[in-house]
Amino acid sequence: MRSVDSQRELYQVAEGQGGYFTAKQAARLGYTASKRNYHVGAGNWVREHRGIYRLALFPAPTRPDLVLWWLWSRGRSDSPQGVFSHRTALALHELTDANPARLDMTVPPAFRKGSAIPRVLRLHFVEIAKAEIEMIENVPVTTALRTIIDVWREKSLPESSLREAFEDAMRMGKLTRGQIAKARKDSDAAQIIDSLEWGHR
Repeated sequence: MRSVDSQRELYQVAEGQGGYFTAKQAARLGYTASKRNYHVGAGNWVREHRGIYRLALFPAPTRPDLVLWWLWSRGRSDSPQGVFSHRTALALHELTDANPARLDMTVPPAFRKGSAIPRVLRLHFVEIAKAEIEMIENVPVTTALRTIIDVWREKSLPESSLREAFEDAMRMGKLTRGQIAKARKDSDAAQIIDSLEWGHR
């Protein structure tokens, strides 16, 4: 592949990821380890984490930390597996003023990394259905309803705050009666929804 073609394709990959890309993504486009080191040394790329780079001149996304740690969650196939959830997702949905220091991320139960989990992350090991995921700031985030239910279950915020978040989500169009009806098929979720709605009847 010609250098100009490689540059163009790498830019396209990085463009969808806030200017970030992985070593494997670059390698698939012909960037060997020596070429990657060259571009870092020349100031074209910034090495942000092990196996994760950023195009130096690409405009920084609003939340570069989210893109970085989402890419960190990639598995052996190099596909990210993490979904931002719980209190982090609540903040991304603008349903709370609290902005926790650690980032909540849900990963599949079988998720494993060969290195230590960064302190900035708080991992939850649960499968999340595709219907309960949406994109915010170019990263996957649990839907407002799933988020509120998750935070209710872990009791990390007062119930009154979550009832207010539930009402705000309804008002903002972030959750629908259809989503609520579907969630109610799970008996535990149905009880939580009853409690969330109780304060607004």
